[in-house]
Amino acid sequence: MDLAKLSRISMKHLITLHVMLDTLSVTASAERLCLSPSSVSKTLSQLRDSLNDELFYRHGNALIATPLARRLGPSVQQMINDMNQILSQDAFDPTHYQGRFSLAMRESTFELLAAKLSAHILNLAPNIRLAFYSKDNIGFDGLSKGSLDFVLLPHDLSQPNPLQDDLVWETLFNDEMVCLMNASHPLAKQQNISFDDYLNYSHIGITDTDLSTPFFDILLAQQSKKRAVPISVPDFGSAALMCHHSELLFTCSRRWASIASQAKGLTIKPLPIEYGKVAYSLVWHRQSMNDPAHRWLYAQILLCSH
Repeated sequence: MDLAKLSRISMKHLITLHVMLDTLSVTASAERLCLSPSSVSKTLSQLRDSLNDELFYRHGNALIATPLARRLGPSVQQMINDMNQILSQDAFDPTHYQGRFSLAMRESTFELLAAKLSAHILNLAPNIRLAFYSKDNIGFDGLSKGSLDFVLLPHDLSQPNPLQDDLVWETLFNDEMVCLMNASHPLAKQQNISFDDYLNYSHIGITDTDLSTPFFDILLAQQSKKRAVPISVPDFGSAALMCHHSELLFTCSRRWASIASQAKGLTIKPLPIEYGKVAYSLVWHRQSMNDPAHRWLYAQILLCSH
């Protein structure tokens, strides 16, 4: 153990690295830390010298974290959490908490949870700051880097979870998939649609770079069949809007279809084939649960999801 080298790295350096990984901006980090941009740059320069790594580099107009900086993210967050617990002698009190939490979810999930959760959290912790991100912009990598606290998403339970041992998945509630279509669609007046009907029309797909191919589509491929998917969009809401103006079919969550404003006026039909089990799950980094504030937010998410 090189104590002399370790002595040159302080909590100031670790906190600066943690915030920089979240913001990827010297100016935004300075604002959050109530420092000048030059002070943040000086601290980063000292840390670069100690670690012998650039930590962040510029690509076009964007600041990119190096592989070492990303790898250090979870460990640095854990050290900050541990130090915070050492300095905090009292039990966690949400009424006086002034920290910040970041959550990512599909835009469609906002209607199911975000509004209810925000109102509930701010009622209990009026000084808290909540940042919601689209999962298309920041996903599971954000959990590993420490820039996200939770990811919430709908998914096929048959889909293998990404192979990241440090991530924990927990089902918040189960759901089922249904078929949405325009009210004037040729299939809309049928009480039930057949499997052939379902495959004879084109579908709108949902893109997700983090999750593998849904088990339903794998089963179809095993039967030498597949859905025609001429259009793929990042979210349920976009797909529902396209259904309003076409004969495309859209397979989505029943819970979302029953309350979403974009789905109003569309016809909901049960699927003519077993899709498999689906659910909305909460995902977080295993080490983050050592933070009492993180455990408190986790409990509130569970409460609001039921």
